[in-house]
Parts: sequence; structure tokens; C-alpha cells
Amino acid sequence: MISIIMSRKIFAVFVFVISFLSVNSFAQNKLSAKEVIIKADELTRGKTNTSTMKMEIIRPTWKRSVEMKSWGRGMDYSMTYITSPARDKGQVFMKRKTEMWNWMPSIGRMIKIPSSMMSQGWMGSDYTNDDILKESSIVHDYHHEIVAEEKVEGFDCYKIELTPNEEAAVIWGKVLMWIVKDKYIQVKSEFYDEDEDLVKSNLAYDFKMMDGRVIPTRIEIVPADEEGKKTVLYIEKMKFDVDLPESFFTQQKMKRVR
Repeated sequence: MISIIMSRKIFAVFVFVISFLSVNSFAQNKLSAKEVIIKADELTRGKTNTSTMKMEIIRPTWKRSVEMKSWGRGMDYSMTYITSPARDKGQVFMKRKTEMWNWMPSIGRMIKIPSSMMSQGWMGSDYTNDDILKESSIVHDYHHEIVAEEKVEGFDCYKIELTPNEEAAVIWGKVLMWIVKDKYIQVKSEFYDEDEDLVKSNLAYDFKMMDGRVIPTRIEIVPADEEGKKTVLYIEKMKFDVDLPESFFTQQKMKRVR
């Protein structure tokens, strides 16, 4: 009897130790909400990247397409060359840290995009100049918290809530992001104003392998309460971690890039 009791005690201790080690290991390996967002960004951006894309601006009574080439280095540097339509071909946009520039070869002018134009749609789309300029803000200017685990489009996702840090110069009152567990693919995001009213949603579809990474190749930006209006971005080609130094992103390069 004593032997049986001792065996049960030893077994109970063994189970406790194994459970403790498992929970402790899980806690050590589980990423924070901020780390999940950073990983999701790195997946679709890499350290550097080049891409060929097409954007469709859809309105209730008309539709317009813009084709482009793009180069990016982290969150702080990007350059986009418009290849179509003919009337916009040759225009170049560059983001360099906290500044945005537009080269317009048709009039031979380099224009710095002022703060008064930040809320305007880029190339008339639902993607604003502020969205482009403040991409890094999502990581640095918000508090991040995993608030739930939900299934979206068949994927098991972390639902992450982003709330602005005090005195952060941001336009969103709250952002929600759904990121696939383990794979770190961002499949959905919602942007709310200061009154917590939904302003727009970003939805990702058509996941494909590109240069060794599974990424969404169709992204829809859908304004809230504006039926029949959206912008769809198609990623046709993308390469990651290419040789693209910081010195690439200059006004001189804007005038020569093709």
C-alpha cells in the first residue's frame, strides 16, 4: 500500500513538473502582439524588395487602372514608378523617412507633398498619402494587444488591437489586425476614427508563393459606408532581400529610374 501511495505521489510530481515546463516553454516562445505585427510586416516586405503591381480604383460608375514598379527598403524608404496609363507614365513617388516627393516629368517639377495633402487618396485611390508616409507608425506609435483568437477566411488568427500612444501624431483612434498564427500573414485589418467608427477595411486574398514566401497577391481596401467603392492592389511579381542601398532613394534617382 505504501509503495502504491509513493508511486502515485511520484507520478503526480512528474505530471506537475512536465506541465510546468510545457507552460513555461510556451510562455517563453509565445511572441508579443508587437512582435507578431513586426513579423507580419517583415514577411511581406523583407529587408528590401522590388515588385510589379497593378492597382484598380473602383467607383460606382467608373473604374481606373494604374500599373507600377516599386522598390522598398524597410518601412522608411520606398520609390514607385508609374508605367501606365499613358497620361501618368513616368511619374515617380518617393518616401524617405518623414518626407514624400513626387517627380512629374511632364512639367519637369519635383514636388514635396505637403501635410495638407496627407489625407488625399494616392493617385486617386482609397490608399492615402498618410498611409504611405506613416507605415512605420503602426509599430512605433501604438500599444499592441492580442485581444482574441479568431478564424478568418479559414485561417486561425490572432486578433490584435492597436491603440495610439499618448501624444502620438496619428489619425486613427484604433486599428484591429488579424494575423495568421505561426505563418504571420496579415489577412484583415480595420481602421477606426477617434469616435471608434469604422473608416475602412483592408482584406487580403489569393495567397501565392513569391520568391520563397507565401504572401497575399490581391489586397482590397474598402471604405466603410460607401457602397460600390474600393481599391484593389494586385501584386504580379515580387523579390525580396535584393541589393538596394539607402543611396538608391534620392531625388536624382527619381529622375532616372525606369
